[in-house]
Amino acid sequence: MTLTAAHLPHEIRNAEDVSNACEIIRAGFMQIRREIGKVVVGQDRVVDLILVAIFADGHALLEGPPGLGKTLLVRTLGDVLQLSTGRIQCTADLMPADIVGTVVVDEDPVANTRRFTFKEGPVFHQLLLADEVNRATPKCQSALLESMQEHSVSIDGDTRDLPEPFFVLATQNPIEQEGTYPLPEAQLDRFMFKIQVTHSTREERSEIVTRTTRGLQADTNIIVEGDFILACQQLIRHVVIAPHIQDYITRLVLATHADSPHAPAWVSENISIGASPRGALAIVCAAKVAAVVDGRFAVSRRDINALAVPALQHRIVRTFEAETDARSTSEMIRRLLDEVPTLVREDIDV
Repeated sequence: MTLTAAHLPHEIRNAEDVSNACEIIRAGFMQIRREIGKVVVGQDRVVDLILVAIFADGHALLEGPPGLGKTLLVRTLGDVLQLSTGRIQCTADLMPADIVGTVVVDEDPVANTRRFTFKEGPVFHQLLLADEVNRATPKCQSALLESMQEHSVSIDGDTRDLPEPFFVLATQNPIEQEGTYPLPEAQLDRFMFKIQVTHSTREERSEIVTRTTRGLQADTNIIVEGDFILACQQLIRHVVIAPHIQDYITRLVLATHADSPHAPAWVSENISIGASPRGALAIVCAAKVAAVVDGRFAVSRRDINALAVPALQHRIVRTFEAETDARSTSEMIRRLLDEVPTLVREDIDV
């Protein structure tokens, strides 16, 4: 059965509506996971983070070596969700018009007239795959800035809205850096998550070889429609976050700034630029989804611990010393999670 917005309550009126909405959203999330598992072997953590980003109305950047199934995962996601899908194969000769579209002159030979017509680019899809996004030039990367933030495109003086829901799932290879253009901070900051795609285990790799060499291709079913995702996004905004939990997220993000009173002493030696306010927003929105998927309607500390690294690691710029010593931003965030205290409810002014 394909889930639609009609399966969800239109408004939250009482505790029973809350419970029913949470259960339906959780069931849809789990069904999508199982359906993707028919095609993609392993990578459970990656799949969960992508789905959390989608249900939280965010974009995701997948980073990992080639051959780990990043593109396959995104393509399978498009098959499971009833969304229109577009793909951009980012190369050095890619032009902004190849992404957003362009205005062309159409000639009518019968009426002997000409008119300007806008031809939509691949960005006018609900699910957009930007493959090897760091191979596009900065000029082309900037073509995605407005679409990722405002869900619209400005061309030739007109602003055109993109279809909803709209998600950008980008991939990049961290190993082969020849001919690549690092994503600017403004671009990185628009991704809710940066997800590290790691190598599969021995058993998973054996299963991959078996499926590939024997031509075993699983058929996937459409689980949810776009209006269901939009309805979920609206309902998830009602998930409760206690003042002391929200304050903890705020102080955690502020602790990445060396000049903040909340930052430990070691931050100034390791972090030159801390996370932006979008980092706190990403954690809050994603934590609400994680709580619902776990069967709760309130955010807890463990939701933050599970999502802080993918939400913040691409928003932090390391110092030169930290880069030369190969100190990763993920390690710094985990250290902050251990050192930033959780204040009790009475310590928060509300």
